[in-house]
Amino acid sequence: MEQFLYKHAAGVTALSASITDFKYKKHCHEEYALGVTLRGVQQYNLDGSMQSSHENGVMLFHPEQMHDGYSQLSSGIDYVMLYIHPELFLDAIGKKDIVRFSSPILYKTGLRRSILQLSNAILSDQQEALCSELLLSLAGHFSEDTLDSLSKRDNAFIRKAKEMMHSNLEHVLKLDDISQTFEMSKFQFIRAFKANTGLSPYQYFLNSKVEKAKHVIEKSRDIYSAVTECGFVDLAHLNRHFKTVYGTTAFEYRSQL
Repeated sequence: MEQFLYKHAAGVTALSASITDFKYKKHCHEEYALGVTLRGVQQYNLDGSMQSSHENGVMLFHPEQMHDGYSQLSSGIDYVMLYIHPELFLDAIGKKDIVRFSSPILYKTGLRRSILQLSNAILSDQQEALCSELLLSLAGHFSEDTLDSLSKRDNAFIRKAKEMMHSNLEHVLKLDDISQTFEMSKFQFIRAFKANTGLSPYQYFLNSKVEKAKHVIEKSRDIYSAVTECGFVDLAHLNRHFKTVYGTTAFEYRSQL
C-alpha cells in the first residue's frame, strides 16, 4: 500500500513514504532534498545517470536537479526525505552561494542519523526550537569533502526563459511568445531549453506550477486559492499533477499540514 505523510516545522518539510508500485515522474524541486532509504532499493534517474540507494543510503539532491523515482524490488521501499529551502540550508551550513553535493548517495552513519532525528522530530510534532537545533546539527555534517560550488549550467537565455515562465504561472504556457523574445522558432527554443535543463519547457512550466501550488497551500491552507493562482482548471487537475511529484494529492497534502 502506498503511503505518503508530510509535515512541516522550522521551515523544513518532512516526508515519510512507503511505496510499491508507485513511480514518480521526472521532476525537480526548488529545495535541497535530503533522504534516507529505510528498506529496499530506491532507484532513480538523476541528471541522465542511474542511481540506486540501498538500505541506509543517504540521498542528496540540490535545487532543480531532475530525477524520477521508484522501487527496484517488487517488495517496495520505505524512506524519509527532508525538503529545505536554499536560503535556509545555506544559512545553516554557513555558505552564501548555491552549492551542490559531491556525491548523490552517501553511506555515512552520522549524516544518516541526523537526517532521521530531524525527520522524526518533525513527523512527531516536536517543538520548533528543537527542530531548528536538529537542523543546525544536521548541517554540521556537510564539509568541503561533501560539497562543491554549483557550476552554473544556466546561461542568460535559460535564466530569462525561466523568469518569463515563473511570472506567468497562472496562465497557459505561450511558447510562441517566449521563443519570439529570443528570436528563435518554437522548436529551436524547445530543443535549447531541454538541452540545458533536462526538461521540456512544458514539463518545467508544469513542475513550477505544482511547486507554487504547494507553497500557496502551505501559506494559506486554501487549496482553491492554489487552483486559481497557479492556473489549474479545477481541483482534480491540480490533484492529478500534484500526485506525480509528491505522491499524494494536493487535498491530502493540505490535510496533513
